[in-house]
Amino acid sequence: MRRIAALLLLTGWLGTRAAAPARVAVFLGDSLTAGYGVAPGQAYPELLGAAFTERKLPVGVVNGGVSGDTSAGGLRRLPWLLKRKPAWVIVALGGNDMLRGLPPSETEKNLDAILTQTRAAGARPILLGMRAAPNLGPDFTRDFEALYPRLAKRHGCPFLPFYIEPVAGKPALNQADGIHPTPEGHRLIADKLLQFLLPIVEKPA
Repeated sequence: MRRIAALLLLTGWLGTRAAAPARVAVFLGDSLTAGYGVAPGQAYPELLGAAFTERKLPVGVVNGGVSGDTSAGGLRRLPWLLKRKPAWVIVALGGNDMLRGLPPSETEKNLDAILTQTRAAGARPILLGMRAAPNLGPDFTRDFEALYPRLAKRHGCPFLPFYIEPVAGKPALNQADGIHPTPEGHRLIADKLLQFLLPIVEKPA
């Protein structure tokens, strides 16, 4: 929890602020969300927060990304994050489940619970999808990639099929590990998400 508190401090959740934003968007994710390997403020949630501020939208951003997190880990952390009473919870999990070869049925069960609990807390869930690595085989790929649109339909929530598409498979936009985006990669992801999220966050509460 100390790591999460540090992330929230950077976003302005902890500490006194002169004017708190009217509504809060929590990003629940893994290292891609946390900004592994980039400087504070360069991860896509912080870039989105800056973009909202530039557009004078009363939306604060909480980066709830934790490196190495799975859908099960996100589910365990969710009640703590919901204490902030967010207007939206943007769920960007499942990538580590896939890399570890965990059964897609388990990932779907965990994400289903996250979306259900988010809605029950009065927040609107938003789902960001992920694709499977090709080396995991066609059956795993089919089952894993199908769970995201199925969940979005079940919960009636906004859905972006492959949110890291701007950087996927592009070495110049990823760090040496080929997985985590560079600062420029995060900027491109933020640009894509901004166009997706603007129509949602611009609506009156």
